[in-house]
Parts: sequence; structure tokens; C-alpha cells
Amino acid sequence: MIAPHLLAEAAISALAKRGYEGVAIIDAQSQSNLRFANNNLTTNGLSYSITATVIAVSSANEPSIGISGGSAHDVDQIKLLVDEAIAGAATNPAAQDSAPLFTAHSSDWTTEAAITTMSDFAGFSPKLGEALNEARSSKRLLFGFAQQSFTTTYLATTAGARLRHVDPIATLEMTARTPSADASAWWGVGGANIGALDPALGANELTRRLLWSSRKLQLKPGRHEALLPPSAVADLMIYLMWSSGARDAVDGRSVFSAGIGGHRIGDRLTELPVTLYSEPQAGGIECAPFEITHASTDNSSVFDNGTALQRTNWIDGGVLASLYGSRFTEKETGIPVAPMIDNLILDGTGTKSLDEMVASTDDGLLLTCLWYIREVDPKTLLLTGLTRDGVYAVRNGEIVGVVSNFRFNESPVDLLARCTEIGESVRTLPRELSDYFTRAIMPTLRIPDFNFSSIAPGV
Repeated sequence: MIAPHLLAEAAISALAKRGYEGVAIIDAQSQSNLRFANNNLTTNGLSYSITATVIAVSSANEPSIGISGGSAHDVDQIKLLVDEAIAGAATNPAAQDSAPLFTAHSSDWTTEAAITTMSDFAGFSPKLGEALNEARSSKRLLFGFAQQSFTTTYLATTAGARLRHVDPIATLEMTARTPSADASAWWGVGGANIGALDPALGANELTRRLLWSSRKLQLKPGRHEALLPPSAVADLMIYLMWSSGARDAVDGRSVFSAGIGGHRIGDRLTELPVTLYSEPQAGGIECAPFEITHASTDNSSVFDNGTALQRTNWIDGGVLASLYGSRFTEKETGIPVAPMIDNLILDGTGTKSLDEMVASTDDGLLLTCLWYIREVDPKTLLLTGLTRDGVYAVRNGEIVGVVSNFRFNESPVDLLARCTEIGESVRTLPRELSDYFTRAIMPTLRIPDFNFSSIAPGV
């Protein structure tokens, strides 16, 4: 099989020979996984794939672009993608976001793609086996999925850029149930190395949560004090970041708009010292240090592929500091360019653990995670969704039982404004968005009046 970087070189060479500028992105993904159910391993698997995106830029005074993508394992497939991209560029209108391509270079450009094998689970599997045996003897049922993946991206431009990045992702999600299926609990964690994830830690937490569920309580929907754990906060803050496009704001389409043509950068969103930021070099959640964009959107541009990324504060000390956008959106809106980055940290300078925040709660609810989140109103960023796998009643600093799951209606922007306490920030895994975003460091948030709008039976 031809090396991935040579596929990128073949695409760039074919574009240049046809008189086109452009970008080639080769993603080589290697994945290994384990599944378990009813306290037994069920399946394991390995996969490897290479996908290519070719972006052709015509040489006209007002250049147009064509984009083609698909599986590619040899030069012939690359040439077909080049042909398709050029055909698109020949018929598409001028690209308004056209800009000079980047020229940066990685020293490891020619290094082979990273590969995972089942041996990566050598240290993990025995620990998982112990957790499954313990669950079996304790008459609990464990279900879950563990995976290790490496995506090696090779990005080349006709201007001379040759960039390589390896994206390691390890995730472990576990659900425990009682044999009668009258209670369930979820736990998840992300990392870079599957061997560093501890199923015993998850199994112990799930055991504790099932014990909390042994007493069933009735609670009407309404506004209640709630502790949102880091996983739930991650899902909400990711939605906030994804909704913070510069173009959307100035076009009057988002919560960060200030009338048509205006934006809210500089507005205070919360009185708490909250900083929401992304940083490619953040310890434990490192991500690509350059922009990788397979298609242009309202707030991103394929011409920005290879842009060096640095720390970006989206909210700084409670004040909206940045909206994400491209060189083109900066030219059009005046908002400084701020590309999207593949990690997210919310720091509120808090030091309390989740358990400590429970201990200081007189009357409230502890959520486990959120599920099936959907946007209701982009202008307020009102979201609706469901709680899942345990909403626990807290009385006088102790968990006293489990209540039903609920539908909620809330805006993450409003939640930050109403939040009364922020705990310590820890590595977490979003439940709803873990297929798309795994690198998050989030705190627990205390919300005095979280809107549990209706009961969600059967969730």
C-alpha cells in the first residue's frame, strides 16, 4: 500500500500539472475496539481506512474551487479525485473566500501513519475482566464500548505546505444496570491511550450510583437547583462554541448578535470569573496545531488550511472575547480571525470536587448526563434535551434517592449567567457529542433554577 504522504504528493503534482493550485488532505484512520454486554466480552475489531479530500483552485483572476473526496488507497484513485475537483472548479462560481495558500512544513512529513492493534489493550483488558467478574458476583450487569484510534492527517498545498498530525483518541463508556432493569447508570472517560483508562474506576462509580437508585422518589417537573457534572457541562459548552460563528453573529442569526451587522464581543455574559478557551497544546487534550478544513462554511475557509493555531479565549473572565471565523470573515466583518480548535476548557477557578459540591447542597438534584440535545432557538441558543441514566435527589448534603428523568429547556449562555458556583475543572467525556468531540476539561456547575420542563418516562 502506498504511503499516505505520497498520495498527498500525487494529488498536488496532478493539480499543478493541470495548471491548478490547491490543497490535498489525506486522513489515515486506524481503530481497534472492544465491546462488552451482560458482563461478557462480545466482540472486538480492527479497521484501517484512508480518505482523501482534494481541493482544486482555478488560476482565473477570480478563482473558483472544486472539492472532491472519498476513499483513496492508490494514485489512480487520487487522480480520479483530482479530475472531479477540477471539473467542479470549472463550473462553480468564483470563490468569495479566495486567499493565498499556506506554506508551513512539518519535520515528520514522510513518517508513516500511526497504527493501533489489539495489543494496545494488553494493559486494559485484564482490568476490564476484573470489573466484569466483580459485576457478575455482585449481580449487576455491565455494558460498554472501549476504543483506541489514531487518525494521521497529511495536509499539502501547491504553495509548499507539508503538514502532518497524529490525532490519538481513546474512549471508554460503561453502563450498569440492575438485573430487573429498574435502574441504570452511565460513566465515560476519554484520553489518548486506552491503557491509561481505568474500568475499575468506572465500575466503582456505577456501583455507587446504582445504590443511590435503590430508593425511588417522586418529583414534579419545574425549576430546581441542579448540579451539572462535567460531562453534561461539556455537551452544553461545545454547543455554545459551535454556535459562536462570526458570520452568524453579524448576520443576526445567533445569540451573540447585536442587531444586523453587530456582535456581542466585549459583553459580559456572567459575573463569575469564567474563562472558556481552546489551546492546541493543553496538557492531556492536545489537538492539531494547524487548521484542517475539508470544506468552506459561513465561518471557515478551505483556503485557511494549514493556519497555525494558538490559544483562543472564547469567554475571558466572564466577557465574550472571540467568535470563530476565517480570514474571509475577518475581512467581511472586522472580527479577528479565530479558527475552530478541537478541544475546549472551561475554567472558573473553582476547587471543589463533585462530591464536595454535593455535600454543600441543601436541596437539589445531581444529573448524570444529557442526551438527544437539539437547538430550539438560535437567537437565544435555547436547547432542549433529556437527562439520562440517573437524576439523584440531594438533601442536606447527601444523595437520598433517584427521581425520574426529565426533558429540559435551557440555554448554555443563560446558564453561565445564572450559575452560582463552579467546581474544579477535570478531564471529561461528553455523552451526546462524544462521536465528534472528546477533548474537554470541564467543572461542575451549580444552577439554582434549572428548567426541568417535563418528565421523560422510560429514558
